[in-house]
Amino acid sequence: STLPAVAEELLREIKKAFQETSQVPDDLLLGLKFIFGPSAVPALDLVDQRSVTRVRSPSGRTLYQVLGSSGKLYTCYSACHFCTCPAFGFSVLQKSESLLCKHILAVYLSQALGACQELAVSEEQLTNILLAEEEDEG
Repeated sequence: STLPAVAEELLREIKKAFQETSQVPDDLLLGLKFIFGPSAVPALDLVDQRSVTRVRSPSGRTLYQVLGSSGKLYTCYSACHFCTCPAFGFSVLQKSESLLCKHILAVYLSQALGACQELAVSEEQLTNILLAEEEDEG
């Protein structure tokens, strides 16, 4: 993965704590805010609102869609650590100010907390989602 080891470990700790107690302890929430900065709280809000959907095709290809706070749907690829939102392009790629945007963090957190919605689609539907993203960018 492309996350620093400390971030990976924090997400593992959050998952473990949540599996054991159905809560995320305050010290781990503070760690989240320390490592991920201003993305942490908005990402937790997205998870609380169950805004993250794992989209899976019969071949096993997977992507995530996150309904942003603005009402726009963003496509996230956790395997390669990428989001289609403007904040990712600016803060993460251009300026290197953040490890990731709130949408990708919401994907990681919803995986850890078991809070992903699930959507099974055909290969053609998945292709259409990917092509629609390319059109948005172009």
